[in-house]
Amino acid sequence: MITLTINGRVAEGEAGLTVLDAARAAGVSIPTLCWYPGLPAHAVCRMCLVEIKGAPNPQPACTTVVKDGDVIETETNALRAFRQTNAEWLLARHPNDCLHCEVSGACQLQRLVREHEWETHWPASAGQAPDAHDPDLTDHTSPSIWRDLSKCIECGLCAEACGEPGQQLNVIGFADRGEERRPVTVFDQPLSETDCISCGQCTLVCPVGALIEAPHWHEVLKRLDSRQQVSVVQVAPATRIAISEEFGFKPGTVSTGRLINALRQLGFDYVFDTNFAADLTIMEEGSELLARVKAETDLPLFTSCCPGWVNWVELHRPDLLPHLSTTKSPQQMHGALSKRSLFARSLGPEYADGAKEPYVVSVMPCTAKKDEAARPGQSGDVDHVVTTRELARMIRSRGIAFGALDEDGVFDNPLGDSTGAAQIFGASGGVMEAMARTAAHLVDPDGAPALEWRALRGVNAGVKTTQVPGVGAVAVCNGIAAAQRMLQTDDWRDQYVAIEVMACVGGCLGGGGEPKSMDPDVLTKRAQAIYAVDGQAPRRRSFENPDVQTLYDKELGRPNSAAAQALLHTRYAERRSKRALLMRFLDCVDRRDGRAAAALFHPDGSWSTASNFGDVQGSDEIEALIASRLPPRRYGPAFLRHQMASAADGDDLRVVMPDGQRCRFEITLEAVQREGPSTPLIRSLVRHAD
Repeated sequence: MITLTINGRVAEGEAGLTVLDAARAAGVSIPTLCWYPGLPAHAVCRMCLVEIKGAPNPQPACTTVVKDGDVIETETNALRAFRQTNAEWLLARHPNDCLHCEVSGACQLQRLVREHEWETHWPASAGQAPDAHDPDLTDHTSPSIWRDLSKCIECGLCAEACGEPGQQLNVIGFADRGEERRPVTVFDQPLSETDCISCGQCTLVCPVGALIEAPHWHEVLKRLDSRQQVSVVQVAPATRIAISEEFGFKPGTVSTGRLINALRQLGFDYVFDTNFAADLTIMEEGSELLARVKAETDLPLFTSCCPGWVNWVELHRPDLLPHLSTTKSPQQMHGALSKRSLFARSLGPEYADGAKEPYVVSVMPCTAKKDEAARPGQSGDVDHVVTTRELARMIRSRGIAFGALDEDGVFDNPLGDSTGAAQIFGASGGVMEAMARTAAHLVDPDGAPALEWRALRGVNAGVKTTQVPGVGAVAVCNGIAAAQRMLQTDDWRDQYVAIEVMACVGGCLGGGGEPKSMDPDVLTKRAQAIYAVDGQAPRRRSFENPDVQTLYDKELGRPNSAAAQALLHTRYAERRSKRALLMRFLDCVDRRDGRAAAALFHPDGSWSTASNFGDVQGSDEIEALIASRLPPRRYGPAFLRHQMASAADGDDLRVVMPDGQRCRFEITLEAVQREGPSTPLIRSLVRHAD
């Protein structure tokens, strides 16, 4: 320990701490804009400058290491004047649109303005600031993440989170210098045209509103207010813990009951638990793993619950697609069950015969779940995804006193019961641990396998491994960077039978849609809560869920049955490939979205339907056929989809049609130059009998 003096008060600190860490440990607040726990500090914003006795100039607290005997001043008149001048420079070029900014109330710049009474130095209008509607500064092309560089303060945190210290994806980096310095994508492309996997770590660290999750919560409130449909909401395991932080509770506080009561006050008719579908995921994925082990094919199996990881594979390593589990994520399973199972039929005649469908919302810790909800073959099963942060905005918007709510709320059934195994899905290693509990039982029903697999736990980035009796060695990659390092060699092919990958360090607990926290131990505290809930659960293995057992008895038959495959499994394709474009087109046909389907075609493209509709020429005619000449779409249990015959074969364009017949397609692409890089579009599409 060393001794130092901060603002005239003697304090103790550990050697090696920065001035910022030592000050905070002593209860002294130093303003920052470019610092975030776990990422390198670069002293860009200069807000944290302090005076240290003996130093010729003020020093940045975030990078300066304390020494024994240091005498530090954090609030001199000179420092206050400098911070005010620095703030004036930021405010002069920052749009004054807090009234409709998504992060208003949670913006670090806004907080400093209020705290230090700098309001008089903020221009009354944004006249001198960059145009917030300048297409060069705004980018809403991604289904998950919105960018508005007019609000950027050039702190660099997004580039760090996306770069080598963080996800190692390098989608965002800095261009230019001085006043022109700003974070840009590769070749300044729209985010949707980059290799972004929608993990949202950039939105998690952004101190202002330059990077946010694509906001869905406004539309959700409008739909709830209209009361035109039965409304359903599902809640992810990590959300019921992290939501507490948004309302002043300590990290790690479990608020399941309060959250359920808040959702009911918002107007949802049914409040379900995503954990029910997590138990179902284990039944499907665990059975899929054992079948692959027995057949010795496509091993190791990679878990597919994380949409950021699935996006990365489709973008960077399509050779791994056969290894991905075809099991849908719990979010998408729950959405499909909410709209197309016995529950939907129970809502009344209109819902049973396909005239209407329930409105389904999910509350997720993850921005990539917004992307996942729009995937071909799955789109429409979940209507809107709101992050934990968005749900907090909804609750505040309606004046609900979250902290005063009782902790007595319970989930509705039949899609609300779950086990402890489902709860730990929220933590890195949780999916694999839950699968180990069930797979070990399926291999040896009379045995007594361990319930807790501590070797698979932990929030630190890296790879964790263990041996599952009767199954084999398994691994957990905590973060997409850890997965990329593991995949640099082929050793994993022979070492493991199953591998879990979560794109965000800490798993869903560290998801891009979680509350922003400056607590360096926040992931540990959230994880402790997750495992505490599991430890207190009366049932801790997925196959013990009685409602899951009932679902198999009444509807699915058994795991991986034909009924389960149709409802609970999915297909993959290399991005920008013929197969990917075909899957997107067929999804548009299923949903009768003629405009979106036509956008995939060259303006002079042709579609040979091999039906009474004959050959259709031109994107306008294709749009008209899908939108107005095909039979109207049916909803609920009556809604059927096209499905690729193979799970991941990039060259296989065989399709199972909604009526069960098979066909195959020939597809020709042509690159068209629009804005930015050329885009491959369908020039001709021909259907053949298989």
